[in-house]
Amino acid sequence: MAHHHPKEEKNYVYVYYLAALLCGMFVGVILESSLVWIPVLGIFGLMFAGFFLNVFVRGRENA
Repeated sequence: MAHHHPKEEKNYVYVYYLAALLCGMFVGVILESSLVWIPVLGIFGLMFAGFFLNVFVRGRENA
């Protein structure tokens, strides 16, 4: 028999990725040495968000 919770919690992990992508792209715009840096720093922002979620946020729902 499946156990169902009457109130399911929503997962807002995408907010971390969106914020990191926008912040990385914003830094690329500020540097503006070339247009190549905007998507590159956006990708670095996404990688940092993944690191942050896996290292610092993992297990926080149990706290």
